[in-house]
Amino acid sequence: MNPVLAELHDKARAVLDPVHYDFFAGGVGDEVVLVENEAAFRRLALLPRVLRGREISDDFPLLISPTAFHRLAHPDGELATARALSGTTLVSSMASTVPIADVVAAATGPVWFQLYVQPDMDVTEALVRRAERAGCAALVVTVDSPVFGRHRRDIAHGFHDLPAGLTAENMRDLAGEALRNIEMSTAISWRHVDRIREMTALPLWVKGVLHPKDAVIAMEHGVAGIVVSNHGGRQLDLVPAALDALPAVVDAVAGRVPVVLDGGVRGGGDIALALALGASAAGIGRPVLWGLAADGEQGVRRVLDVLRDEFLHVVAMCGGELTRDMVVARC
Repeated sequence: MNPVLAELHDKARAVLDPVHYDFFAGGVGDEVVLVENEAAFRRLALLPRVLRGREISDDFPLLISPTAFHRLAHPDGELATARALSGTTLVSSMASTVPIADVVAAATGPVWFQLYVQPDMDVTEALVRRAERAGCAALVVTVDSPVFGRHRRDIAHGFHDLPAGLTAENMRDLAGEALRNIEMSTAISWRHVDRIREMTALPLWVKGVLHPKDAVIAMEHGVAGIVVSNHGGRQLDLVPAALDALPAVVDAVAGRVPVVLDGGVRGGGDIALALALGASAAGIGRPVLWGLAADGEQGVRRVLDVLRDEFLHVVAMCGGELTRDMVVARC
């Protein structure tokens, strides 16, 4: 890990309540896939091309992935994250501790809204309308959560509710109730995705796809893009690392919609590997939380600056190209 990111992580761990640190850092079950998400990048290397004569673009294909409850990390919460964007896209969690309208108002880059489909579609539609009114540029429907993941660290701590004064602000005043809980349901299906697509003109992405057949089905249902993700190792501990699932999904999609890789990204080189394997961009989650906890808006900006610098350096060293034939396994 880059020493700046390591420093921010260590500072975050020192200042966070240990219960809240474990909530952010932990995964499901034995946390096998949590470790594998990062290890998958270390198993691969890039074979650079040379003397390509290419000018290097300053494009930075990174999204901030949706993570919940930023005010557990810093008093300004999602507002600080949004102010640090400088053009980077933030996928703001439905479980934000700041209302989505305030996040968008503070943002210095595009904001997308992450949505869990609620069993009551009136509630789902109210959330979609809230995102539209706020000015969100896209919806990202998380599809890998028919039930909540079982996080042993949270169970050991008895951490099931936010502290007094904090709540999932986007769930206020929906469908006639002052505050609703986020619900999961195994009955959610592609027809619910169809209903959301019909109720809004916003581009609709699906997040949490690992099986290439699901990627094909997603395209049949008119999605704008696909996020290959295992929820940061927080839902099912038997799944592969997100990076290992990426190539098959990219092949199934065959360029018809963009594919984003989410899970285990800890440096600019990881972003480069994801792009070489066919991703259009990569998403990053926990390092943003470490920057936020360590130093608020400035900490998040440091994370993004480090990743941008590393990524552009790798691209330059690879001759301005990132293609699958450049990816090789380490011995």
